Amino acid sequence: MTYSVAVAGASGYAGGELLRLLAAHPELEVTTVTAHQNAGQQLGAVQPHLRSLAHLELQPTEPEVLAGHDVVFVALPHGKSGELSEHLPESTLVVDCGADHRLTSEDDWARFYGGEFFGAWDYGMPELLHSAGDGQRAVLAASRRIAVPGCNVTAITLGLQPGIRAGLIEPGDLVAVLAVGPSGAGKTLRTDLLASELLGSASAYAVGGVHRHTPEIIQNLTVAGGEGVSVSFTPVLVPMSRGILATSTARLSPGVTAEQVRAAWEEAYAGEPFVQLLPAGQFPRTADTVGANTCLIGLAVDEAAGRVVVVSALDNLVKGTAGAAIQSANIALGLPETTALTTNGVAP
Repeated sequence: MTYSVAVAGASGYAGGELLRLLAAHPELEVTTVTAHQNAGQQLGAVQPHLRSLAHLELQPTEPEVLAGHDVVFVALPHGKSGELSEHLPESTLVVDCGADHRLTSEDDWARFYGGEFFGAWDYGMPELLHSAGDGQRAVLAASRRIAVPGCNVTAITLGLQPGIRAGLIEPGDLVAVLAVGPSGAGKTLRTDLLASELLGSASAYAVGGVHRHTPEIIQNLTVAGGEGVSVSFTPVLVPMSRGILATSTARLSPGVTAEQVRAAWEEAYAGEPFVQLLPAGQFPRTADTVGANTCLIGLAVDEAAGRVVVVSALDNLVKGTAGAAIQSANIALGLPETTALTTNGVAP
C-alpha cells in the first residue's frame, strides 16, 4: 500500500530533510509540499538538491491544502503547527517536527515558550525508555498524532537514560554541554548565524537553564524512572552546518562500578537499529553521523570524579528531526521501522 504524503514547511531545513528521506521511501509518496513566503515557486527553486521532487509546486500552508492526505509532516515554527493541526482530520497521521505538542506540562510551556498550549501528543522517540511497561514503541503503534523530539533533547536523553532507568546515576546532578551546528536554528536570517560570525569561533547560548529544550529533557528522564531530575544544559554554537556532539555527565550512585555502567548501556541499546554503543575507549564524531539516522554513543567512567561521561553524536536534521519523524511514522503505519532510513553516514 502506498500512502499519500504532504510536507508543510517544505522550504526549510527540516522540511528539506524530510523530503530527502521520503524520496527514497517505497511506501510513502510525497504529493504535496507547502510553504509560506515561497508559495507559488517550484520546490527545486528553494531546495535545489532535491532533484527527484524539484517539479512540485509549493502550495500555501493551509488546512484545506493538507487535508485529504494519509500522512502530513509539519515542519513549522513553534506556535504555528498547533494552530494548523487542529483543523486536520483525526484519521490523518500528523507528525509534528516542531515543539507545539512535546510538553505534557502547561506550566512548562508557558515558562519556556508562551502562547497557547496545544496539549501533548504521542512522543516520537521510539527508543525512549520507560521505568515500567512496554516502552515508547507501544505508544506509537497506530498513533495518529506524533510529536517529534527536540534535537538536543534526543542527544541528551539517549545518552543518559540507561543510567537513570538502572538507578546507577543520581538524577539530580546531570550536566550536559553540546556542540551544535547552526542548521538547528532553521533558515532564519540572524547576525549570529552568518558565516562571518560563525567561522573560526564557538559561542555558548541560552546559558543558565533557559533553553527551551530543558523541560523536555527532564520530562523524558522522568519517564525513564528519574525522580527529582535536574539538568544543567549548555549548547555551544560551532562552525559545522549540521550535527550535535553532546557530552553529558552524571554523578554515580554509591558503589556503582564501571562494569555495571557499561552493562546498563549495552542492555538498553541491544538490538536498537539506530542507537549504537561504541566499544570501550571509542568516542563518536559528528562527521560519522551526517546523513544517517544514527545516534552513536561513547561511554567512560571518571573514577576520580565519581561520574559517568557519555558522549553522543547525531545529525540534528536526521536522527534529531526528520529521521525520527519518519521512524515514528513507520511504526504508526505498521511498516518496518527502518524503512528509508540508513545507518551509514557521509564521509569525508
